[in-house]
Amino acid sequence: MFITRKSIDRRTFLRGAGATLALPFLGAMVPAMSASAATRPTPRMGFFYVPNGIHPPSFHPAGDGGADYKFTPVLDPLASIREHVTVVTGLSNIATARGGGGHSSAHSGWLNGAPSKQTEGSDIRAGKTLDQYAADVLGRDTILRSLELTTEDSIVAGLCELGYSCVYRNSTSWLTPTTPLPHENNPRAVFERLFGTEATPEARARELANDRSILDSVAAEMKRLERRLGVDDQRTVTDYMGAIRDVEARIQKIEKNQKDAVGANYPRPTGIPEDFRDHIKILFDLLVLAYRGDITRVSCTQIGRENGNRSYPWIGVNGGHHSITHHGNDPVKIAQQVTIDTYHMTLFKGFVETLRETPDGDGSLLDHSLLMYGCGLGDGNTHSFSNLPVVIAGGATGNHRGGRHLVYPMDTPLMNAGVTLLDKVGVHVDTIGDSTGRLALL
Repeated sequence: MFITRKSIDRRTFLRGAGATLALPFLGAMVPAMSASAATRPTPRMGFFYVPNGIHPPSFHPAGDGGADYKFTPVLDPLASIREHVTVVTGLSNIATARGGGGHSSAHSGWLNGAPSKQTEGSDIRAGKTLDQYAADVLGRDTILRSLELTTEDSIVAGLCELGYSCVYRNSTSWLTPTTPLPHENNPRAVFERLFGTEATPEARARELANDRSILDSVAAEMKRLERRLGVDDQRTVTDYMGAIRDVEARIQKIEKNQKDAVGANYPRPTGIPEDFRDHIKILFDLLVLAYRGDITRVSCTQIGRENGNRSYPWIGVNGGHHSITHHGNDPVKIAQQVTIDTYHMTLFKGFVETLRETPDGDGSLLDHSLLMYGCGLGDGNTHSFSNLPVVIAGGATGNHRGGRHLVYPMDTPLMNAGVTLLDKVGVHVDTIGDSTGRLALL
């Protein structure tokens, strides 16, 4: 079918006063003369960090690997997405331990396999991370080269651990060995980066008072666009705009509640939810929007800060996370750690399910994504850098097959997995950190 008249460019934007909205992939973006041919889907890549290590027996499945492995308690939440995930045993980041500073080195070296320099000053040094190698290639044609998110604030500064700068705990992503990237925890700031709003405090106050949306400013362009689209594409755009409005409305509600709490003269609400559950959910939903609109193809999310001592009373854990991980084989504390580890996995599972349910071209966002979930410490009780928790999810545009447990010789470099994963999204790097080769089967 010839659709030349209706074809639109993949980089079409809807522009309004202070807003720029990218569009999800539409059938009308397929060139008319090749409409019958499948276009190559765009890969996305994401990394998700959880802090303080795990309780290994409650994470790693028994046996020599394969498809018939039995889930452990921490992996149980993945049952609904089993066919999309690969659990990996035997990978380690031994090289990162050479710098000392257990939590600092574990975190800063998670995605680069490099030791961190012991310093309290500005002469920090670690290594360029996997996400930034991916961004070198996948980020060439997107609005944002990469997106770095966190549930934590960045006020922790100075000396944090054994003479190590706090930057080693604050930044999972490093652009260069000496350039850690800041991670954004403010949903409003992320929203404005994604959709180009630049409202002043006064304008934001008016928006809150009038319940206005950035979609209002692009309504006229939206109507013109819809006349060029078929029914399926119109539905895709409507769903996407609805998702944007849903996230925006939740941010506005948070801001309004904060403004009401502190008084009418508060100039610009922070937009940061006080409840961790609301915070991580809205950050994940923003990331889905960023992937869906092809605003970025690479992300790195810090679910919690390394060495952090957050408590989780809503799941029955009132003690601090870091304190609990040093359980000394106390069965009560071990049970609490497993509860936290399982909760974190449940959060990741929810994000993966959302990608699975979100259309993208001829498949879903999950079909076209490759995600890695894990931590820079294996056993949190002993600060071990061996046998790290690793879960790989997504189809990687046909280059990753889930439903498996892979077991490699103990202390195989994690960066062997890193360079292998980059290969799967079309990014080829010879070596990173202490990598010694590619991983067969992954």
